[in-house]
Amino acid sequence: MKRAIGYTWRLREIMASQGVFTATELVPLLRDRDINLPASQVHRLVSGTPERLSLQLLSALCDILACTPSDLVITTAENAGVRRTGTTDAAGGPPVVAKLRPRPARILPDE
Repeated sequence: MKRAIGYTWRLREIMASQGVFTATELVPLLRDRDINLPASQVHRLVSGTPERLSLQLLSALCDILACTPSDLVITTAENAGVRRTGTTDAAGGPPVVAKLRPRPARILPDE
């Protein structure tokens, strides 16, 4: 069975709980930990959801905000809906080809 995997990035929430409210406040704290990112990149990190993140940056954020990676990233996994086709029964069982027989055409005379 296929699984749909997702995640929620909670950096802004965790920052607010620790009293850090802007990305510009975060830049010097990252520099103290040898993470040199431009302010624009830190802003994107705070305001959006990153697709990739280095472990060094994740560790620095956890150190600054006194949290764990599981506080910053909430993962979700659920069963993906099974796509039904016309050849399976309602329960998703084996093909039911007998139900797919064509109906005879009814030909009407021209008037």
